[in-house]
Amino acid sequence: MRVMVLAGALAAMLASPLAAQNGCGGSWSSFINGLRAEAVQNGVPPQTADQFFGRLRQNNEVLRLDRAQGFFQRPFIDFSRRLISQNRMDRARQMMQQQSRLFQRLQRDYGISPGVMLAFLAFETDFGAFQGDINTANALATLAHDCRRPHIFRPQILAFAELYRRGELDPATTVGAWAGEIGMVQMLPRDILNLGVDGDGDGHVDPRRSLADAVLSGAALLRHHGWQANQPWMHEVAIPGNLDLSRTGLRTQMSVSDWRNLGVQPRHGSLPSGGMRASVILPQGHRGPAFMIFDNFRVLFEWNQSFTYVATAAYFATRIEGAPVYNAGNPEGGLDQNQMRELQRRLAGRGFDVGGIDGILGAGTRAAVQDVQQQLGMPADGWPTPALLRRL
Repeated sequence: MRVMVLAGALAAMLASPLAAQNGCGGSWSSFINGLRAEAVQNGVPPQTADQFFGRLRQNNEVLRLDRAQGFFQRPFIDFSRRLISQNRMDRARQMMQQQSRLFQRLQRDYGISPGVMLAFLAFETDFGAFQGDINTANALATLAHDCRRPHIFRPQILAFAELYRRGELDPATTVGAWAGEIGMVQMLPRDILNLGVDGDGDGHVDPRRSLADAVLSGAALLRHHGWQANQPWMHEVAIPGNLDLSRTGLRTQMSVSDWRNLGVQPRHGSLPSGGMRASVILPQGHRGPAFMIFDNFRVLFEWNQSFTYVATAAYFATRIEGAPVYNAGNPEGGLDQNQMRELQRRLAGRGFDVGGIDGILGAGTRAAVQDVQQQLGMPADGWPTPALLRRL
């Protein structure tokens, strides 16, 4: 039944102007021929294009994984405890010491604290130990052919073809994650092509085998997306009981001084200068952990769009650099996936844009929850609970 539904949806998309515009769908051979023609038009020699595109095959397992990203639906405390272990903490600090010259260069040339890049090294590939085992070219071609997000993946497979032309990547042997990311920090081919850094000076950009290439290419990516050199990204805070919770969340920015005047205090150390713009986020509501986040935190969404993942990576970076364990508090229980879908349906029925009925607590759902909590006179912290669902 599911295959028939997907086939019907695909047929409808193929008939739409969007599918035609993005060059997705249709027969696999026609799709590959279209990619080859575009690559040749972009400067890849015809014989090289034949070698690259002639070996591509669809991978249905990639499509299954694309539609089953359940791990990112876990709440922040559970998610962070699963990803952050003492072993990972020890290995991150050990790597920072052993590769001190590289991480000093990272700080000097890019203004990025070592903890930030070490957090991504840890989470993405366990410090390079497991970089994925799915053929990258096949994964990207499969996702580009699929009409869900062709605007993202079609440029990536074309960038891969250009990297092949330059002798940097071989489509037969390059493997990585199911979504096409490769290397120790899991970058997409287009980012490697445009922003890759030859960190070890060997004349090639190889984020798979060279730690220096991986770290500095990742740094170039963050800088490209607006990372502010030598500026903070996150600091744990304590919020007062009388704080207007509707001001929390990613949508509201105020100066650090304004937050201080409202009673927000650092839980350890000191906050940055008073004029810096900041938000206060409550990943599991007002009874759970609280963090003040800055513009650099928002840049991390260019790496991964999951709020829970970004919050966990940002927090782990602070831990690597000496911050204490967060105060978990006593947050209210959340919703399972079916309850989340029901909540989203009810919010959508009230006219809120939740970004899709998918059972995922994304930015749109968080914002809608916060707004409806305020309407109902409940603590407007953006954390959906069974009590909120019952009220709706």
